[in-house]
Amino acid sequence: MDRFLEMRVFTAVVDAGSFVKAAQSLDLSKAAASRIVADLEARLGVRLLHRTTRRQSLTAEGEVFHARSKELLASVDEAEAEVTERTGRAVGLLKVSAPVSFGMLHLAPLWPGFMLRHPEVELEVNLSDRMVDVVEEGIDVAVRIARLRNSTLVSRQLSSTRLVLCASKRYLRKHGTPRHPNDLAQHQVLAYSLLATGDTWEFTGPDGVVSVRVRPRLRTNSGDTCRAVALGHEGIILQPSFMVESDLESGALVEVLPQYKSLELGIYAVYPTRKHLSPKVRALIDYLAGSLAKKAWGALSPI
Repeated sequence: MDRFLEMRVFTAVVDAGSFVKAAQSLDLSKAAASRIVADLEARLGVRLLHRTTRRQSLTAEGEVFHARSKELLASVDEAEAEVTERTGRAVGLLKVSAPVSFGMLHLAPLWPGFMLRHPEVELEVNLSDRMVDVVEEGIDVAVRIARLRNSTLVSRQLSSTRLVLCASKRYLRKHGTPRHPNDLAQHQVLAYSLLATGDTWEFTGPDGVVSVRVRPRLRTNSGDTCRAVALGHEGIILQPSFMVESDLESGALVEVLPQYKSLELGIYAVYPTRKHLSPKVRALIDYLAGSLAKKAWGALSPI
């Protein structure tokens, strides 16, 4: 049995938390992944995982082997990256993480062009709105939309966006148009539950910075759901301009309180290190930067 395969399967099982998820990420069957770990335990003569019908956990020996395996596999990956960097060819598996809505609306149309340019790269694109651990989860490039804080990670800004307060004309005719952010406390608000400021929405306007505590009629971790309900005339949303741009242009939604601006956010490519940056990672970042630099979501004009 290939010892590196054993280590890769074992670490994948531990990191994913299940044989099923690990097998899917490695393109193996669950039975194959289970057999490889069982063979590894038999060869070492120790149990590495405690298994029950509901969960699994590492034994003391498993914790040691997991830590050492991660180190060894990382060294192998770094060695391969250094070699491919010398050849200048973009080859191999490239793991990308991105937010769901942005990934579907604006990244999905870009993948065909990247694949055509780099036929030896195998893409694995995972969409999630949670803050993934780039290093721990082995992500090569993560696209993040945020105000980045100081980090050990390296980032490159690709574009920008801003949060836009908007609603349908029918909703505003029925419930009235807010004249000040404080009026939002009396309106049907559709809130994105993963917003960094929670139910406190912040704006900068003629009277300076204004914070208002909203009482959501709907709270969801899906920006697409917020948008859909707003298009159904049932409330006011605060969503990124990259998501509502076409609705504002068509008039399906209109900007509310345009004199009060909410957060400006950067759209970044985040990656673990500049050291031995592989051609595949460099190629992707350059491609995304070139494709998204043409966008002007941060400078969207009020409707």
